[in-house]
Amino acid sequence: MSPRFRRHADLRLTELAGEGIVLHLGSRRYFSVSGTGLAILEALIEPRSMDELVEMLTARYEVDAARARASAGEFLERCRAAGVVLDEPAA
Repeated sequence: MSPRFRRHADLRLTELAGEGIVLHLGSRRYFSVSGTGLAILEALIEPRSMDELVEMLTARYEVDAARARASAGEFLERCRAAGVVLDEPAA
C-alpha cells in the first residue's frame, strides 16, 4: 500500500492574488504557497496517496505525470518538515 498524506488539522487556507496563504494555528506560523501548493493542501483535507495527487494535478494543470510527481514530492517534503502535512497511519 502506498503512503498517504493529510494536512494538519490546525491549518487554515485562503487564496490571495493567485497564491495561497496557509496559517498553522497550532504553531502560529503562516506560509505562502503557489496556487499549485494550495491545490495540493486543499486536496489533503482527506488523506491522499501520491498517485491521487498526481492524478489531480495532471487533470487540473497542463503537466505530465513525471513532472507532477516530482513537484508534488518536493512540496510534500517541505510541508512535512514544517509540520504542515502529516503521514497518514496505515489502516
